[in-house]
Amino acid sequence: MSSLFEPWTSRSLTVPNRIWMAPMCQYSADTSGPDVGAPNDWHFTHYTSRAVGGAGLVLTEATAVSPEGRISPADTGLWNDRQQEAWARVVAAVRARGAVAGIQLAHAGRKASTRRPWEGGGPLAEDEGPWTTLGPSPVPFTDGYPAPHELTEAEIGEVVEQFVASARRALAAGFQVAEVHGAHGYLISEFLSPHSNHRTDRYGGDFAGRTRLALEVVEAVRAVWPDELPLFFRVSATDWLPEGGWTPDDTVRLAGALRARGVDLLDVSSGGNAAGVTVPTEPGYQVPFAARVRKETELPVAAVGLITEPAQAAKILEAGEADAVFLGRVLLREPYWPQRAARELGVTEAPVPPPYERAH
Repeated sequence: MSSLFEPWTSRSLTVPNRIWMAPMCQYSADTSGPDVGAPNDWHFTHYTSRAVGGAGLVLTEATAVSPEGRISPADTGLWNDRQQEAWARVVAAVRARGAVAGIQLAHAGRKASTRRPWEGGGPLAEDEGPWTTLGPSPVPFTDGYPAPHELTEAEIGEVVEQFVASARRALAAGFQVAEVHGAHGYLISEFLSPHSNHRTDRYGGDFAGRTRLALEVVEAVRAVWPDELPLFFRVSATDWLPEGGWTPDDTVRLAGALRARGVDLLDVSSGGNAAGVTVPTEPGYQVPFAARVRKETELPVAAVGLITEPAQAAKILEAGEADAVFLGRVLLREPYWPQRAARELGVTEAPVPPPYERAH
């Protein structure tokens, strides 16, 4: 048995293997009418096909906790009944096919109100229905982006309650894992980094101030998320800035605080908060950040980023650098990657549905 195919248990939940689908925005939800932000047939097919393909955990794309928390008008959300019902249909299908269904709850902050990538990206024009973006400070993401509205302390409290309300809806929809999105330059990540957080009140300044929102969201979500189900947190381990940004040391320190507040796994990514930085991408380039958190805090971690080959993924786990691997683009290219991994690694009990066994 390869380590990739060993079950992983957290609290009372067991994930059948350690090949997990990373959150990847589809930008394919309805943009008008009563089903704005609701997953549709595209999402149903997208997520269930990865469950059929053998991913142990299928984690959704960044799902907005409020309309203004969407990255684009076509993002999924979870702030109303229609969205909850639509997600319940997806969740039931994913779970029926043997995978664990997880949701990433997110708020895009100052990087909201943008076009879909294949429509050019960047902020929406005035005739495209833009909305006011929110942030810790009135600092634009980069040239051409508007300065976000600086959240007041009362408004920060409303954001926390939005995460709580969406977590309640996620549970009602049948999700078994919730992940708080604190990475990639979206709202929580913006608060964490001194590059984007220039506040002088209790939500800014030193490490304690800049991490306050992240910890308040985690505490509030953990309070409504069942004790028997795990809670994840996604972090950007570094802004990739030479100075003045979030650092790997900060990540380790935050990991300890998250663990103390009931987070069960840290999903370790990087970047996204500072435009124009140089990221030294290569296979497994973010794995060392995850390995350091695991070693120094004993908090379980998942590694992500240019993990594309079965032997590479298995080696990460066998070396003790992570507890699981999140696969992103490779699962877009190859939904049945876990089945190929089983063949290449000599795993006889491959995650193959009975109707497909004749092909193996």
